[in-house]
Amino acid sequence: MQKAIENFIAEIDKRNSHEPEFMQAVREVSETVIPYIVSKKIYHGKNILMRMVEPERVLMFRVNWVDDSGEIRVNRGYRVQMNSAIGPYKGGLRFHPSVNLSILKFLAFEQVFKNSLTTLPMGGGKGGSDFDPKGKSDGEIMRFCQSFMTELFRYIGPNTDIPAGDIGVGGREIGYMFGQYKKLKKEFTGVLTGKGLSWGGSLIRPEATGYGTVYFAENMLNHIKDSVKGKTVVISGSGNVAQFAAEKCIQLSAKVVSLSDSSGSIHDSEGITIEKLNFVMDLKNNRRGRIHEYVIKYPKAEFHKNKTPWEFPCDIALPCATQNELNLKDADILIKNGCICISEGANMPCTPGAIAAFKKHKLLYAPGKASNAGGVAVSGLEMAQNSLRYSWSREEVDNKLKDIMKDIHNSCLTHGNENGYINYEKGANIAGFIKVADAMLAQGVV
Repeated sequence: MQKAIENFIAEIDKRNSHEPEFMQAVREVSETVIPYIVSKKIYHGKNILMRMVEPERVLMFRVNWVDDSGEIRVNRGYRVQMNSAIGPYKGGLRFHPSVNLSILKFLAFEQVFKNSLTTLPMGGGKGGSDFDPKGKSDGEIMRFCQSFMTELFRYIGPNTDIPAGDIGVGGREIGYMFGQYKKLKKEFTGVLTGKGLSWGGSLIRPEATGYGTVYFAENMLNHIKDSVKGKTVVISGSGNVAQFAAEKCIQLSAKVVSLSDSSGSIHDSEGITIEKLNFVMDLKNNRRGRIHEYVIKYPKAEFHKNKTPWEFPCDIALPCATQNELNLKDADILIKNGCICISEGANMPCTPGAIAAFKKHKLLYAPGKASNAGGVAVSGLEMAQNSLRYSWSREEVDNKLKDIMKDIHNSCLTHGNENGYINYEKGANIAGFIKVADAMLAQGVV
């Protein structure tokens, strides 16, 4: 079996050896899905996984824009349309200097499984640009977004490809892009999700990924007759996902003790309250400040420069920042400090070594394609509301989100049971694969 896996990886590596993040994602999926494929005759000789690994379409284009001093700037734009077997391509746009084809292909590949797990009819895609919104004026961001959309609008649509937000793309950026799309297409359609409430957006959308991550952790703990209540939680990041993961933990009576950004981590042993969290939200969302300013406001807390929060003792760890932020060394510290549950709020934040350590010690570990699927799930609900020209209440959307996360958890239980230990990584990969694979078989070689 191992030989079959290695042969498959080697075949994919021939074309993609210069894309480490993408190859990491492919390997992680292959190690659990290929044994399943071998055990099911229906998939033999169809090269389903090979077809899923190769994007259906990759778009790359130049984005020219003018900064406030009148200088012409040039960035690169992308859209990776990975798989449309079960529905239109769906996945966020990321604006960050680190964006390249490897990162977007890994994100799009993960998105295929994630979207499948939500049970909603959405294919997988991802896109973005190496543009950095940090330090830019609203005018500069508007001009960039308009230029970006002037090319992207040719390839997206409500029944083709529905982008959303990701790192660097919030309500402001979505608004500028939607405005340009609407002008170019002369139609008001639900082509972007993450819109403002007054023009087609959904309640709970900003909160969804963070809330969903915590709901999944709660489901895992409930399965072993435990709960989030009373637990000490460390969270990395301080953006949208981290903020609302912290909010939901506080609402469920857990004690959140950390947040972070690229400059370092804060540790508040007294716990981050709703009041303190509101300060962080204002700091990050409005003033675009750095997390170290937290300790100026709350001097009893500590700031650890250039450190991640995994050294702080905790019961639950929620990595909500970026890919490969939690390595084997971090995992060993978490295990030593008594951590029992890891739920990924970011995409692939744990390295393969860290994941292996969690599984070896039988910890509750949820991969991002399962635990952070709440964001895209509520994006899908926003699409449904846009189609209906209707808006659901906050409570309705939150209940639907809870149900979706519970369904994903149940799918992981079905396919991830290993003699009583639930391998959530295996369960998520197989459950996500089955729906897409069956649709691809039904639709023939296209």
